[in-house]
Amino acid sequence: MGKRQHQKDKMYITCTEYTHFYGGKKSEIPRANFRRLPFDHCSLSLQPFEYPMCTVDGVVFDLMSIVPWIKKFGTNPITGEKLEAKSLIKLNFSKNNEGKYHCPVLYTVFTNNSHIVANKVTGNVFSYEAVEQLNIKTKSYKDLLTDEPFTRQDLITLQDHHKSGIFKILNASVLTSISHNVKNNMKGPSTHDLKSTNMETRETLAELYRDYKGDELLASTMKEPEAKKTDKLNAAHYSTGRVSASFTSTAMAPATTHEADAISDDTVRYQYVKKKGYVRLHTNKGDVNVELHCDKVPKAGENFIKLCKKGYYDGTIFHRSIRNFMIQGGDPTGTGTGGESYWGKPFKDEFRPNLSHTGRGILSMANSGPNTNKSQFFITFRSCTYLDRKHTVFGRVVGGLETLTAMENVESDPKTDKPKSEIKLLSTSVFVDPYEEADAQIAAEREKEAQKQEEERAQTSASVNKAKTEDKPKTFRPGVGKYINTAATKHSHPDGEKPSTSEAPAKRPKGRTGFGDFSSW
Repeated sequence: MGKRQHQKDKMYITCTEYTHFYGGKKSEIPRANFRRLPFDHCSLSLQPFEYPMCTVDGVVFDLMSIVPWIKKFGTNPITGEKLEAKSLIKLNFSKNNEGKYHCPVLYTVFTNNSHIVANKVTGNVFSYEAVEQLNIKTKSYKDLLTDEPFTRQDLITLQDHHKSGIFKILNASVLTSISHNVKNNMKGPSTHDLKSTNMETRETLAELYRDYKGDELLASTMKEPEAKKTDKLNAAHYSTGRVSASFTSTAMAPATTHEADAISDDTVRYQYVKKKGYVRLHTNKGDVNVELHCDKVPKAGENFIKLCKKGYYDGTIFHRSIRNFMIQGGDPTGTGTGGESYWGKPFKDEFRPNLSHTGRGILSMANSGPNTNKSQFFITFRSCTYLDRKHTVFGRVVGGLETLTAMENVESDPKTDKPKSEIKLLSTSVFVDPYEEADAQIAAEREKEAQKQEEERAQTSASVNKAKTEDKPKTFRPGVGKYINTAATKHSHPDGEKPSTSEAPAKRPKGRTGFGDFSSW
């Protein structure tokens, strides 16, 4: 340290200090050639956008601002290059419960420092982190929301704080031109200007007014699912987890009350299914009676019974038959590749250790892999235990084995296994449906529980009203002192006797005590 470091210290402000550091110093004027615009603002109007559109360069505009500009000037207001309305890309931003823009995959709220990209094909907007982790690194270029394919060149950077080039907004001269030409357009759509638009612009605006409803689709996905009402039958022993989720995640709406989670309706219904189902298959070779293990594999049993009641199998053929193996049907197309389940989508396998492909006449689900059960089924001609835990066994033949033999005797094409003479399933008849009985039982129990709760509420209401009536003070007269019972305050004397006026006897005064003399000793 120097010996004379404080030699120039003064007890007053010098002229140089005043000029450069204190009162004489002018505040710095922000440079106009570099100003960062928030990502949710239109680069033309400098206002928050309502209908965001962008160019292939990642410059964001509001549709109601950029369309009049393109109609009048035909250029990009930022770069000055030629621009057409059909080259604009509609952006689909996602919002959270608080109305803030966020990534629909990671649920991170976008800020002015976030790296934001858009998919040119779908217009969906994501954070770059989500696209990098789920698309680029995995080399699976499919949109994270719609699953539509795209290329890496289709990714448009809307904001990247590491690259400031796209944030260089208009200079003063361009701002003056914008304020002069687009000032009226910002107040609303200019109808007198839009009358002379070209066909492309009119089609774009017509599509906007017809189809664009303020991101209703994305808003519907962001809505919280309606809480399912719970009762004695479907209330779970665990909670929904909303309290802990809202405590540990800022993306969740705050919740302070623990609520029991609701068990799915199918889980509740299947607990009441205790019987077997019985169905008759009417074929052109005869009738086959089958017993369904609804009490053990309720999902597969319900699928088969519902499809039979729906008439889904009526008029279908058995498209595959292999002697000493099985016969397969249930495909309305008759090709072996069609068919849908009762719910319209495949359902999971139901394997039970006590249900095996042992013996003749076992009814089982046909599938194309794990958890791909639909409508196709097959009936075995002999034991096929190697199919256990590969196909769901859900029934067995209990009548009409001679019909099954007649079906087996029909010759099949050795190449396609298709019967040479048509084996047709004409119709089906459902004799016992245990699921209807289960639904009726559940409805009866819920009605009984509702009546019980209504009686309890009535009793509680009656007891509360009675308590209010008893607690209410009795009124003896109007006016001041109406709650005072004057009759109780008067002393009542029997036989009209007046109260005695005699006073209590006076107490004997205590004599003085002392030693006195010793004459009594």
